[in-house]
Amino acid sequence: MSLGAINYCMKALISKGWVKAGHFAKNPDKSVYLYLLTPKGVMQKSKLALDFLKRKKLEYDALKIEIERISREVEGDI
Repeated sequence: MSLGAINYCMKALISKGWVKAGHFAKNPDKSVYLYLLTPKGVMQKSKLALDFLKRKKLEYDALKIEIERISREVEGDI
C-alpha cells in the first residue's frame, strides 16, 4: 500500500470516529503520529471480529459435513 493510500484510509477512519490521531509534541520528528482506537472503533473492531468468527464457524461446519459425506462414500466403495 502506498503512503497516500494509508493516509486516505486513516483519514476516513478518523472521520468515522473509529481512530484518534495524535502526535508526540516533544519528538523532534514531527512525522511521528500515534493512532488509537476510540471506544467506537473498538466496538466496530469487535463486531468485525465476531462476524469473521461466525463465517469461520460456518466454513468449519460445512467442511465437517463434506468430510463426513466423502468418508461415507469411501466406506461404501470398500
